[in-house]
Amino acid sequence: MIAPVLTFFNNKGGVGKTSLIYHLAWMYAELGFNVLAADLDPQANLTGMFLKEDKVETLWVDGSPRKTVYGALQPLLDRTGDIAIPHVEEITPRLNLLAGDLKLSSSEEELSSQWPRCLDRDPGAFRVISSLWRTIQQAAKDASSQIILVDVGPNLGALNRAALIATDYVVVPLGADLYSLQGLRNLGPTLRDWRQGWLERLERNPVPDLLMPAGGMKPIGYVIQQHSVRLNRPVMAYDKWVRRVPEEYRNNLVEPPHENDDSFSLSTIKHYRSLLPMSQEAHKPIFKLTPADNAFGSHAAAVKDAYADFKSLAEEILTRASIPWGAGE
Repeated sequence: MIAPVLTFFNNKGGVGKTSLIYHLAWMYAELGFNVLAADLDPQANLTGMFLKEDKVETLWVDGSPRKTVYGALQPLLDRTGDIAIPHVEEITPRLNLLAGDLKLSSSEEELSSQWPRCLDRDPGAFRVISSLWRTIQQAAKDASSQIILVDVGPNLGALNRAALIATDYVVVPLGADLYSLQGLRNLGPTLRDWRQGWLERLERNPVPDLLMPAGGMKPIGYVIQQHSVRLNRPVMAYDKWVRRVPEEYRNNLVEPPHENDDSFSLSTIKHYRSLLPMSQEAHKPIFKLTPADNAFGSHAAAVKDAYADFKSLAEEILTRASIPWGAGE
């Protein structure tokens, strides 16, 4: 069974993307889904949110296959074979992690060089370009995962192109600032180019029994992260950028052009300022913090708010992506 892949992507960093994925992965497990969180960002920040450093160090041991996404790709990148069986790290019985790796950045050159060779019907090129999709799907199959959430870095390079080709649905995290708006202007044309380029290559695949991703990468909406220091900024400055987001999203990511409304807004997520460090220290989502984690008083109320916020967002994403509710039963 092919699990749906949702990638959270903006080529503007610092918009709360990794924290968003982390909390949604936990929430989907809460809702009864078997979830795979796949860390395809070479900075491996998502992996660091799930696991303590001592544990991450055991996954990055050299001299043996690394228990990371890079370890699964290494035989193919070294041209000694195809992808290896990926290691899946269990977080809970319903939540699993395909760990990230700083070495993943070394795949950029190979992924870049093999992209044009697909047009020449090169079988090896198709194996390389599809390797991320095949790896995360194999990991999802091994973990019986019903939904895959993917974190990628904030750039438009060959590694992210391969990751987006492996993607069914794209969620765009945003901040209320000029840089996020520029990220939308870059992202829309890039996704269209990558999608069209992959469709042209799929027609030339010389290995019909080698499963390939469809490369749909359909944008389903955006999530605005409230600024961490909003209270120290003029409200008008914050609202100025928020008001411009719907038009920029429609103009750059919606095909065909949509009516002049804000129907692509998935949610606005609070920053939960003081709770986020608690969450990171406890290696659990904000909505699972307890008094033992120092979440009491006003913090306890914020924990309940966070649960409601992320549950609502998780359900809205399922609806937009047409993922059956029964998949989580």
